[in-house]
Amino acid sequence: MKNNVDNTIEEILEKLSEVERKENVKVLYAVESGSRAWGVESPDSDYDVRFVYVRHKADYLKLEEGKDVIEWQLDEVLDINGWDLKKTLIQFHKGNATLFEWASSPIVYKVTKEWQAVCESVKPYFSVKAALYHYYGTANSTFKQFLQEETVKYKKYIYALRPLLACNYIMEHREVPPVKFEELLRQPLPEELLLEIETMLRIKADSDEKALHPKLPVIQKYIEEKTEEFGEISKSMKDDRNPDWTALNQVFLRILEEGRIL
Repeated sequence: MKNNVDNTIEEILEKLSEVERKENVKVLYAVESGSRAWGVESPDSDYDVRFVYVRHKADYLKLEEGKDVIEWQLDEVLDINGWDLKKTLIQFHKGNATLFEWASSPIVYKVTKEWQAVCESVKPYFSVKAALYHYYGTANSTFKQFLQEETVKYKKYIYALRPLLACNYIMEHREVPPVKFEELLRQPLPEELLLEIETMLRIKADSDEKALHPKLPVIQKYIEEKTEEFGEISKSMKDDRNPDWTALNQVFLRILEEGRIL
């Protein structure tokens, strides 16, 4: 199994080099973003690789708008796509919770000094309201679309539970929540919920991603109640996004001026 994982990681690194050559960009940062980053992958889970790249300085001075996303590969094993640095910084300004999650991924395929500078610059742009609304929305959508039938895919429980646990963490700490599911479970939670989650994870780890299982009542109730609770909280909370662009503009210009991409 380890050899298979090592081979896949080597393939991912090769794909990132291929992106740089064929797209004429520099990959600043590349990570795992899905269930593998959360530590809850199934035997047949794919690899969700996300990266941030920068183009030549001259490309940002053209009158016509260039593409700001590279969708490189999507198959049963690899899901690889990336965002342009400018798009990334604009989304950080909006408090995009997904980007803060990428920046905290425990599985990093590539990191550069330019990305480290970005991470320092974006810290003041984390928004409690934006993050709560994002995670609540993810849980609510998953609950309504995938957890209404008598049998469900247990990975969908994780897709609903994890964002709700992230909401709990954000409300308590007012900061970016951990990426790994097991770390989110270290919060104070009802014992019966933890026991049922443990059962669910054990079954999921030995099951196909598409396998259907009976609904679990304690988890089901927790998701329903917490989704409603955090929906109300996120909607009533005042906008706390940082309106200033200075730090983001500075790091963007510095990367363009000092990097090898000029």
